[in-house]
Amino acid sequence: MDRTVITGGKPLRGEVQIGGAKNAALPILASTILGGGECVITNVPRVVDVVTMGKLLGILGAKVHYEGNRAVINAAVITSTQAPYDLVKTMRASVLVLGPLLARWGEATVSMPGGCAIGSRPVNLHLAGLAKMGADVSMEHGYIRAKAKRLIGAQIYCDTPTVTGTENLMMAASLAQGTTVIENAAKEPEIVDLANFLMKRGARIDGAGSDVITVEGVRELHGSDHDVIPDRIEAGTYLVAGAITRGAVTLNRCRPNHMDALLMKLREAGVEIQVDKEQIHLNAGSPLKGIDIRTLPYPGFPTDMQAQMVALMTSAEGTSVITETVFESRFMHVEELRRMGADIKVEGNRAVVTGPTRLAGAPVMASDLRASAGLVLAGLAAEGTTEILRVYHLDRGYERMEEKLRGLGATITRHKEGTAPAEIH
Repeated sequence: MDRTVITGGKPLRGEVQIGGAKNAALPILASTILGGGECVITNVPRVVDVVTMGKLLGILGAKVHYEGNRAVINAAVITSTQAPYDLVKTMRASVLVLGPLLARWGEATVSMPGGCAIGSRPVNLHLAGLAKMGADVSMEHGYIRAKAKRLIGAQIYCDTPTVTGTENLMMAASLAQGTTVIENAAKEPEIVDLANFLMKRGARIDGAGSDVITVEGVRELHGSDHDVIPDRIEAGTYLVAGAITRGAVTLNRCRPNHMDALLMKLREAGVEIQVDKEQIHLNAGSPLKGIDIRTLPYPGFPTDMQAQMVALMTSAEGTSVITETVFESRFMHVEELRRMGADIKVEGNRAVVTGPTRLAGAPVMASDLRASAGLVLAGLAAEGTTEILRVYHLDRGYERMEEKLRGLGATITRHKEGTAPAEIH
């Protein structure tokens, strides 16, 4: 099992280019199943989840070709409507093929999804929405089975805003007969990116990015090109890396307007931030102040930045309270931060951080994707050497992280199991 070794205590300085958004690329790739000719997707991040989605499309019969960060997909012919367990178990986003398969081919069998161990993320909202559109939906032996001759437009209310649920229903509705209205829809930029891609292909969608999305079904879609939006969570992670090491970093090719909540909180903590059209400049020379954070669906503070901010608050003056409202099991990184000397108490869905603490390097274990990122950031700030085990989680969502951090001056290496320390390139 790979491990990452960091020698901390060095301010990060320089520029880093932000890659495409994993959480936008996954539904966009899944949506190619809706058919209609060749799709060329650029700025696709080469992370494990995206590679897995490419494999899944291949198993379903689509022709998938990657050239670096460019994916060429043709799903004119689908030979299977079943997404098997051995792929789906590794990645929750596999459930995104359910809506497109059902809408175009009239049936879908998708294994119950896996992914990070951060709490329950039920798919019942997806299924209830598809049932409203006339699908016969059942659960058998760990698989979701859905059938419908043709989906019919419907009025769907989501009990809670669900990102993958909104995406699944929006894709399914694109080929449904009549008009579908999705109320209490999620508003994330990644949903808007998917809607923009579908509209380029001939879909009729109104309201993406608001809490009411209206989709007028069409008979078929055609192929199109699309450039995936930059990854706001990757961008946020490198900003916090600059802040926790008291460095100065510039992010290139990012969308500051997708990151308002995070930028506001970093400024509140005493970090100097300047924003250009596709750039963010961060300077963290001043002492940090403790702040309170509450995770919320977009445009609130993203749960995917919570672990990174908990790490940052260990070096801030005073008490910080981080309240997690989105996932119930998302403080598993706290115990590992304590091993490094952090003063953190967990009370239900709140983490109370008292700082500043001089973190000390220690062996720690990652529990999920964003927890891994939080531990990397803590390691960058800590005195001495930090060894992070189970870093395969990182590879699900960050492209060339070690390389990008080294470009900012970090001392960080990836070690393969059973090998002497060696940098990966």
